[in-house]
Amino acid sequence: MLKHPTLDQLHALGLYGMAKAFTELAEANEAKELNHHDWLALLLERETSWRRDKRLTARLRAAKLRHQASVEDVDYRTARGLDRALFQKLAGGDWIDAHDNLALVGPSGVGKSWLACAIGQKACRDNRSVLYHRWPRLCEELTLSRGDGRHPRLVKSLGRADLLILHDFGLEPLDASARHDLLEILEERYGRRSTIVTSQLPVTSWHEIIGDPTYADAILDRLVHNAHRIELAGESLRRARGRQAKSA
Repeated sequence: MLKHPTLDQLHALGLYGMAKAFTELAEANEAKELNHHDWLALLLERETSWRRDKRLTARLRAAKLRHQASVEDVDYRTARGLDRALFQKLAGGDWIDAHDNLALVGPSGVGKSWLACAIGQKACRDNRSVLYHRWPRLCEELTLSRGDGRHPRLVKSLGRADLLILHDFGLEPLDASARHDLLEILEERYGRRSTIVTSQLPVTSWHEIIGDPTYADAILDRLVHNAHRIELAGESLRRARGRQAKSA
C-alpha cells in the first residue's frame, strides 16, 4: 500500500534514482529477504550513482569534446613517442589541481586532439568542468562577440572552466585581436585553472606565431613556464588507417 505514495514522495523530492531503485526492489522476489537497513543502503547507493551519472552527462554535454575518447582506450603500441607513464600520470589529474598547463604538440594526424579529449573526459568523470575549442574557430567567435556584446561574458566563461582545451593553436599567425584575447583568457586562468594547448608547431615556435614580442612574452609566461609537455612524432594515424582500409 505504501508503494505509490512513497514513489510520489521520492519524485517530489527529486530522488529519482531512489524512486527507480524502489520500484525495482519492490518487484524483485529476492528483495523480500532484505532488512530495512539493507533496503535503505541500496536506495542511497542508487541515488548517489544516478546523480553522479547525471552530473557526468551534463559536464560532457557542456565540454563539447570533439572525440568520444577515454584514457583507458589510449593506444600505446603506435610508434608516435607517447610516454605511457607520463600520460597516465597526467590522466590522474594532479596537475589540474596544481593549476598547471599541458602542451601537446606534434604533426597532423598523430592523435593530439584525441588524447586531449581523453584527458578532458577523465576530468569530467572526476567532477571537473571542461571546455573544448578549436582555436581558429574560437578566434572567430570572439571577434563576432565583440559586435553583439557577448565578449566579456565569453571571456569570463572561458576563464571559469577547470580545464580549457585549445586545439589547433598556431595554424596561422595571430592578429592583434587574437593576441589580446588569448592574453585576457590566460590572465583570467593563470594560477587558478589549467589549459591544454595542442599544436602542430613546437613550443619553441610559439613566440614567432604570436607575433608581437611584448604580447608573446606575456602569453608564454602564463602558458608555458608551468606546462607539462607531450611531444609526438610519426606518421598520421588517419593516413595509416586509410591504407589499412584499402588493403583489407
